[in-house]
Amino acid sequence: MRIDKYLKVARVLKRREIAKQLALNERLFINGKVAKPASEVKVGDEIRIIFGNRQIAIRVLEVRESASKEQAFAMYEVLEENKQA
Repeated sequence: MRIDKYLKVARVLKRREIAKQLALNERLFINGKVAKPASEVKVGDEIRIIFGNRQIAIRVLEVRESASKEQAFAMYEVLEENKQA
């Protein structure tokens, strides 16, 4: 599944367009490498997202085409979350 769609389905981000912009600005990484909006995500991948002064790292636990709110939160685990002043 494309990373922009995964982040939307897993409810990490509200819109795919936000994921696309993060990728184009090199603020989205899969396993330490800069991701493109169409980069594929698989179970076990580590995704790092940088939003301004906040960073979050998650591990992909499940990939689904659609998910309810409860199912979405089971699709990943948060590895690290940092806020910078």
